[in-house]
Amino acid sequence: MANILVCDDDKEIVEAIEIYLKNEGYQIFKAYDGEEAIQVLHKEDIHLLIMDIMMPKLDGIHATLKIREYSSIPIIILSAKSEDMDKILGLNVGADDYVTKPFNPLELVARVKSNLRRYTKLGSMQAESTSIYRIGGLCMNDETKEVTIDEEPVRLTPIEYSILLLLVKNPGRVFSINQIYESIWNEAAIGADNTVAVHIRHIREKIEINPKEPRYLKVVWGVGYKIDKQ
Repeated sequence: MANILVCDDDKEIVEAIEIYLKNEGYQIFKAYDGEEAIQVLHKEDIHLLIMDIMMPKLDGIHATLKIREYSSIPIIILSAKSEDMDKILGLNVGADDYVTKPFNPLELVARVKSNLRRYTKLGSMQAESTSIYRIGGLCMNDETKEVTIDEEPVRLTPIEYSILLLLVKNPGRVFSINQIYESIWNEAAIGADNTVAVHIRHIREKIEINPKEPRYLKVVWGVGYKIDKQ
């Protein structure tokens, strides 16, 4: 079963999350600020991180930035506010998902399971596929979960990898924002525009020489996104 790190400066919240996740069979590690979370990540084999944004010493945003320098584990951000800017900021710095406080524990558990499924399929915990997909100089090896552009390795988060793989498997097909969200998150696309757009922008920044003039990941205005056939 997966190891989950819960990081929040409110110990009662950490303990509450621990109870619900332990009931699902997960092993829980705890931290109370961003610096402590990074220390745990260096010592333990953590498969998913749940982290608050507002914390002392090192907040969740800056901690996520540091973690993304060396790790692609799923990160779920906890935000005490409901404004879109908090959610977008978390996604912009590399988080995979977010849950707004006060949250429904069952929703948090569902999001943990969903993100762990993607992480498992990505191959960090196990490899399941043997397919290789090539579009021009873009290559995705779905056995090793490696992505290269013109033979140069590209590092993607689990969400970014899943979105890109969906598009690469269907070259030329246009996917709407709602179709992408429902395919990757496996839930109804309510308010999905910003979430998908942020991840698409990150993918472009990593696979395109000039993201403003993309060679691979194209926007079809008013419709959605596609990977061009080449």
